[in-house]
Amino acid sequence: MTDAASDRSATELEIEIARLGRHGDGVDAAGEVFAPLTLPGETVRGAVVAGRMETPEIRVASPERATPPCPHFGTCGGCALQHASDAFVADWKRERVIEALAARGLSAEVRPTATSPAGTRRRATFSARRTRSSAIIGFHERREARLAEVPGCLLLAPEILAGIEGLRALVVAGAGRRGEMKLAVTATEAGLDVDVRGGRKLDAGLRVDLAAAAGQAGLARLSWEGEPVAAPHPPVVSMGLARPVLPPASFLQATPEGEAALAAAVDEAVGRKANRAADLFCGVGAFALRLAERMEVRAWDSDRAMVASLTAAWRGAGGRLRRIDAEARDLFRRPLLGPELKGLDAVVIDPPRAGARAQSESLAGSAIPRIAAVSCNPETFARDARILVDGGYSLDWVLPVDQFRWSAHTELAAAFSRR
Repeated sequence: MTDAASDRSATELEIEIARLGRHGDGVDAAGEVFAPLTLPGETVRGAVVAGRMETPEIRVASPERATPPCPHFGTCGGCALQHASDAFVADWKRERVIEALAARGLSAEVRPTATSPAGTRRRATFSARRTRSSAIIGFHERREARLAEVPGCLLLAPEILAGIEGLRALVVAGAGRRGEMKLAVTATEAGLDVDVRGGRKLDAGLRVDLAAAAGQAGLARLSWEGEPVAAPHPPVVSMGLARPVLPPASFLQATPEGEAALAAAVDEAVGRKANRAADLFCGVGAFALRLAERMEVRAWDSDRAMVASLTAAWRGAGGRLRRIDAEARDLFRRPLLGPELKGLDAVVIDPPRAGARAQSESLAGSAIPRIAAVSCNPETFARDARILVDGGYSLDWVLPVDQFRWSAHTELAAAFSRR
């Protein structure tokens, strides 16, 4: 498209922001124009192209507008809401949960949002490219393919920030000349665990170079496309009395504080009278290992490596935990059915963003007294909650949890009981 054609497609408008959309952009009352980095009640002006005002000029500011604390905000695409007060963000995420429930005809006690402190994100996925003399490691700029380095990032745990410089040798050694690599970095108790995707094909020479670079960087483990290349220290994390070793690039709650809030909510929802529980989509055992301190647990997940890690952590707890039976199973294709749910006092369910419709339908037809639900998507949670309520459960309370501070991402834990 020529510059002239591009100019003709842009319309200069002045609008009032009525609400925030699902991704944190401001939206006008008609729902036709989206304006990033704006807040409800603000009057903004700018060029609108294809329904977006990409660079709004703030004419009337909201009293909730705050000075972004991070020097990278506005360039780095990692955060969307640093221009809003912390109180506003916490309330907005709580309202997101309330609105998702209302859209399904549901209501419940929705507690104040539990927000993780800044500087506590223990896992992040960086993009990386080689340069002529070194490498660039960071996040994509907002709506751009360019990478922005983030040495002063306020989200990441200090040990991740301190380790970025040591990762450059990995990128130089393993990146193609034009491709972009992804570095999944997790801060563990033994040091940084790094899994690299999108690099050169692993061969004997590259393996030697990477092992040397991992040693210089002081990594606990380096994996290449999921295959461990160097592992001087098992990357362990504590979950109650247990210390599972993380499989390469495995799921882990984003912050220790967020995991603690979710685990406490699950413990409350399961109840003190439960003696036998099931943990569905159990991962490496953030909930199962803690619950096993006082009850027997059966656990399922589709990821065999995480199930093996959970089992090994239970065995390594020195007899301090009650029995855990963990099994690899695809709960989307093979949800637990009625006979398999008998004898349980409670169920914990923590599915991916898509939710778990089929498993929720099976649970709705069960006699299980209590269900603790964890979700990273208020909309699919509300859909599955409707199924449970229609099956005879009451939704007792919901706790929003903000582990992804200054983003639009909202998580939650909830308690259901059989009416």
